[in-house]
Amino acid sequence: MKIIDAHTHLWLRQDTEVNGKKIETLDGGKSLFMGEIRQMLPPFMIDGRNTAEILLSNMDYAQVSGAVVTQEYIDGQQNDYLWEMERKYPDRLLCCGMVDARTPGFLEHGKSLINKGFKGIKIPAERLIMPTQRVRLTCYEMMELFKVMESNDIFLSIDLAPGAKQVDEMEEIIAAYPRLRIAIGHFAMVTRPDWQQQVKLARHENVMIESGGITWLFHNDFYPFTGAVWAIREAASLVGIEKLMWGSDYPRTIVAITYRMSYDFILKTNLLTETEKRLFLGENALQFYRFKELIEIPYIKNMSE
Repeated sequence: MKIIDAHTHLWLRQDTEVNGKKIETLDGGKSLFMGEIRQMLPPFMIDGRNTAEILLSNMDYAQVSGAVVTQEYIDGQQNDYLWEMERKYPDRLLCCGMVDARTPGFLEHGKSLINKGFKGIKIPAERLIMPTQRVRLTCYEMMELFKVMESNDIFLSIDLAPGAKQVDEMEEIIAAYPRLRIAIGHFAMVTRPDWQQQVKLARHENVMIESGGITWLFHNDFYPFTGAVWAIREAASLVGIEKLMWGSDYPRTIVAITYRMSYDFILKTNLLTETEKRLFLGENALQFYRFKELIEIPYIKNMSE
């Protein structure tokens, strides 16, 4: 089985603002996060650098062949670093460019990222519902960006606000651009009310759901995340297991668990068949993201075994 992680993050340093609140890298894996200090990374990442090399080391240990690197406004734009890392590790990493859709003029930036060579664009859509304004996913600039993406076969990675707040807008986008490949993240914010409305968007041929952050959303259950497995089964009953992909939301989720734990609860459950596990952990993502020549990762025995 070749495993693909559909939702990871990388950055050299966090230094940004969201809704006027500061996010900034501190030491010991901590960050100043919108008014409080949070453990953003495992404490052994003492310099706050969340690099591709550390991710790849975790991927090798966990036998994960490839990863999609997405972005979020809380980490600041990482386009330059991610483009450098995709060119450096083209057989392992598929990186998304990100535009700042909170301010006008992002259409031209999006075009430049596509021209540069990015195969995916990330929109952290939940951040577009702000205290003093809301940027609609169906506004002129956004729809023009989606048109360019569809015509250039660029996939959209998008995290929606909880529930159905942006579902109608997504339905309009899907109807207008039926060939635009769309991956909806955070497993449709599964622990929030009306999450199934987001999942049902994957009934459209071009739409997938990825599970980045599902262990965070079920953190009160903790390992082996039985509630998350039941949620995967429910989503599969709505849209089919072939529309669902595994994602870890690395590195934030590995503050609480190891990277391997973010998927091996799927391997060990008896609530999914072996075929369902293969589709969810890699085969669906292989087809959607079009990874090529993924490498086999050998198992390395632990000293504790």
